[in-house]
Amino acid sequence: MPPATHVRAFAVHVLTATGAALALGALVYAVRAEWAAMFLCLGVALIVDGVDGTIARRAKVAEFLPRWSGDVLDLVVDFTTYVFVPAYAITAGGLLPDLLALPAGMLIVITGALYFADLKMKTADNYFRGFPTLWNAAAFYLFLLKPAPWLAVAVIVMLAVLTFVPFKFVHPMRVARLRALNIAALVAGSVLALVTLLRAFDPGPWVVGGLVVIGLYFVAVGLIDQLSQHDRSSL
Repeated sequence: MPPATHVRAFAVHVLTATGAALALGALVYAVRAEWAAMFLCLGVALIVDGVDGTIARRAKVAEFLPRWSGDVLDLVVDFTTYVFVPAYAITAGGLLPDLLALPAGMLIVITGALYFADLKMKTADNYFRGFPTLWNAAAFYLFLLKPAPWLAVAVIVMLAVLTFVPFKFVHPMRVARLRALNIAALVAGSVLALVTLLRAFDPGPWVVGGLVVIGLYFVAVGLIDQLSQHDRSSL
């Protein structure tokens, strides 16, 4: 019988791996064009991804189970939930011109795979470097805002390019600066996103406006920090 510490550590790995199961569920719903259910699965996977690292550190998983790499497991699961399933939704969701839908989806998975292989994807102060392949969020906003197909393609190309541009993008759980405000914005955005899903992507202008403001806030936090660092270094 393995020690209780090892059992607890392995249970954390199982928790992380449930993200892959949620990705499968999301893909099944996406194939059926049940987009709200798909995003709900991806949202639960996002919650798992947000808490499993903290639990793993407290359970000393790396110490008790060095055979299994939590970092590799996390990357495998994150690629399916952040990149692959959202890429399918964007490709098959009727958001893009038919001729460009598959190439756009391929662009997403190629740039996403390259980003996940980047050993410098995070800065020393825990910001992401470049657009952090948040294609689940990008897909959500595309389904919510329903831009013109050519504009949706332009957004996808822009985000794919920004994957390799060294600007800061906040990790709301890991970045120390404004952490409480970042987490509050994350919780508020999650509530508004849930309302959006329950209302089948027709939540009304106030919810849409709130989600847009929160999205812009997360983009701005890293850029402001980067600009302030540049100003301090130039003094």
